[in-house]
Amino acid sequence: MDTTHLVDQIANLQMLNQFFLSLFLLIPMVLVARTAVAGTRYSPILIIVVFGLTMGYVLVASGVSTPGLPQFSLIDLISRTTIVALTVSFFVGGQELRKILGGIKLEPDEMVTPSKEETILGTGRTQLIFIVRAFFLLVGIEALYRLIVGMGAGDLSRFYPIIAYLGLVGAVILIDHKAQVTNKRRYIKMGLVEIVAILGILIGSYTVAMWIEPLIALPQIFFSMVIAAGLGALMYRWQFGPTIRALLFAGIPVVLAANFMIGGSRIEEAFAITGMNAVLAYGFFGQMFWMFGGIALLMLFGKTDMARNLAPGMAGGLSHSGLTGACTAGDLGKTAAYRAPIMINVPFFGHIFVFSVLAMSAQKGSLMLLPSFIIVLAGVVLTVLSMRTMKNAGGEDAKEVKGLMQFSFGWQLCAVFGGFTLLSLASMSLDFTAMAVSSGISHFGLFAATQGGMFGEEASLMIPFIFSMPFLVHPLVFFMFGKAMEKDGSMPRKPVYIIALIGLLGIIYSMLAI
Repeated sequence: MDTTHLVDQIANLQMLNQFFLSLFLLIPMVLVARTAVAGTRYSPILIIVVFGLTMGYVLVASGVSTPGLPQFSLIDLISRTTIVALTVSFFVGGQELRKILGGIKLEPDEMVTPSKEETILGTGRTQLIFIVRAFFLLVGIEALYRLIVGMGAGDLSRFYPIIAYLGLVGAVILIDHKAQVTNKRRYIKMGLVEIVAILGILIGSYTVAMWIEPLIALPQIFFSMVIAAGLGALMYRWQFGPTIRALLFAGIPVVLAANFMIGGSRIEEAFAITGMNAVLAYGFFGQMFWMFGGIALLMLFGKTDMARNLAPGMAGGLSHSGLTGACTAGDLGKTAAYRAPIMINVPFFGHIFVFSVLAMSAQKGSLMLLPSFIIVLAGVVLTVLSMRTMKNAGGEDAKEVKGLMQFSFGWQLCAVFGGFTLLSLASMSLDFTAMAVSSGISHFGLFAATQGGMFGEEASLMIPFIFSMPFLVHPLVFFMFGKAMEKDGSMPRKPVYIIALIGLLGIIYSMLAI
């Protein structure tokens, strides 16, 4: 046996080690987080934040890996599957929008009855299968997508076929045999169709983004949203197969776990960069202000303090990754779970203006201020209109959803371009501003665009850490929502106003620190 052949065999074994090591790093992280909050109303996302950052930091501090975790290339691959998890949310949001706007009512989905057996404290048997299947789906779909479009990633790219095979085969066969499925054969076929559909959306959105790039560099996630939401509106009767169910339940937590590990590995590196303190300060205090400031507005002028409105409203208004994951996983109630995908989709219809301005600003090297001022003004008008709608909703579902749609759109414009405008006027560079704003509101779309290289390579490498740091505020966010759930969904008022004020003062400090 020659040396080259031996080296190839060792590399193949190393790839298998990477696959299963990634599985046993990320899945227990999600399960431990669910165990930690078992019996409470709090979301496991806040535990994943601390666990992920600590794990990434320890791997570097102990000498096992280096910043960015290049020795764990599959973790990096999973951290970049944000668009896969969001595509499912966009599809579901398109379905719900069609039902609401068309006044359509369908029979409840009774295809699957989950097993009630608790395999691990806080996690049922069917839920465990969903979490593991989400891992396999993210890995398999991303690897096959990259293989088809020819997207390389160093040495890992030659293993895409085997990664795709392991991921997709594992996902297909992972069906909980103790869950009651009315038609198992049809259920499995639906899962395969959903995998093909997600791949088609990813390839289609990538092709359109590349085609339109010479004119304007809009990020792929925008086109993914348009295609997925449109498909959902057309196929509003589609009952979820195993693919959508798994990714809707556990896709975002698994992606966040991988991102937090990558972010934790860059902690020391980030603090060594000049000007990074102002970015981190805005991210930290911006999280307080835009989250609790929005909640305060809904309480004061929208006359609602119910979590069923506040949670999906803020998830959509900020495209907030952590709150979105908590809502879609059902941690904040059934009403919030079905409303969240709608609210996530609504602001993305305005992203053609948002990302157009940001793309042109990125090419220019500085923010285009006049269009930004106009967008902020439009956001203020929509937010004021939403307050009136919410105030007159009277607890009616359709009116509350309409008000939350208006709020999600308006507050998103205020938060994104308000942040960009303030920091640009304070002379922060555009790439640092993008990192600060995306982390300050935990904005999934802006995060995905920055990670995709929209604002340069340095921002692309640093965004997992910058994005993860404000998640340290999330224990406070989820604590408040947990308190609300303990009080039948009613959010405490005074703490919200105090936190919003602290956030405002912190934003002023971050601008002065630039």
